[in-house]
Amino acid sequence: MKFYKYCNLVNSNTNYANRMKTLSNRIFGDVVRPTDEKSMKVVKMFSEEPLYKQEKIINYYPRHVETGLFIKQLRNYGLFRDEHQDFIDEMKRLKALRGKVFIKGEKKRKSKSIL
Repeated sequence: MKFYKYCNLVNSNTNYANRMKTLSNRIFGDVVRPTDEKSMKVVKMFSEEPLYKQEKIINYYPRHVETGLFIKQLRNYGLFRDEHQDFIDEMKRLKALRGKVFIKGEKKRKSKSIL
């Protein structure tokens, strides 16, 4: 019965009721004064959690670095077949068989020894 009286009191248009409504809105984080729709959009936007803290934004892209390292480790164990990397390794092996292996800085050493 007391709650019913409180609801009637808050809904009435007296000075006390308006002050109580303002106070309760401040306490519970609602908008203190009545505002239009555009202002409510701004209030709603600022009351939400920022984008950089939302889980769906943080975890939107897959973890490429960790996945790549995981795939390399699986390839070393022989559990994953990376055809592109196999091709690169095969080309390096064939180059080494032909004697066309490039050693970094070799041209500089040769040019110094000739002079």
